[in-house]
Parts: sequence; structure tokens; C-alpha cells
Amino acid sequence: MKKRTHEVHDSTNQKLDSNKLSVLFTVVNRSKADFYMDLIQSFRVNMQMGLLARGTASKATLAYLGLANTEKTVIVSIVREDEIASILDALEQKFNSIKDGKGIAYTVPMSALIGVAAYGFLSDNRIR
Repeated sequence: MKKRTHEVHDSTNQKLDSNKLSVLFTVVNRSKADFYMDLIQSFRVNMQMGLLARGTASKATLAYLGLANTEKTVIVSIVREDEIASILDALEQKFNSIKDGKGIAYTVPMSALIGVAAYGFLSDNRIR
């Protein structure tokens, strides 16, 4: 697969390497939110936000599945397109190996962003 990149210029005509951005949504147990935010941040992620949430499964369903905790955190992260596969692989490995560490993760592509400085920050990219 050919990597698609293009150049972004700021007002002084300095170049930024560009890479498309996506929004990564990760839903995890609230007690594991800090762990997962640290993991995601290790992949050149400069912006994350944790939103408190509550699962909607009934008590009967929770008991049947052997689950008790419905308190969740939705982690919203801005990630570079070239890091998505690595991040999702790392999350899947942790979801399958950490006690009470189950979760879900998915990405949504960003179609537009205004401002070279904002792009540089969100993509962990610096003007050269």
C-alpha cells in the first residue's frame, strides 16, 4: 500500500510533513482508564480526553456474563493515520491479557482541520 502524504505550509512557508488524522474512541472500565490513556499516549498522541460513562446492560445480563462493573470511561484521542494499526494491536493485546481490562476501540477519520499550528500539535509534528 502506498503511503499518501502531502506537505502543509505555515504563513512563513515552512514545511510540515502531513499525515491524516483520526479520532480513536476507546471504551474501558473506569478503573483502567489511566492505564489505557498512558498506553495510547505512548504512540505520539498529544490530545486525549476521558469521558465518564455507564454501561447499559441489565443486571441479569451482567450476572450471566460474570460482569459487575458498569462504570466506564470513553477515551477520545486524536491519532495519526500511520499509528492506528499499532495502537489497535497494542489495545487488543491488553484487552486480552489484563484482568478486568476488556474494552472496545474504533477510529473515525477526520475530514478537516483548520490551522497549521493545531495540525502540528495534534499530529505531534513540528515545523522544520
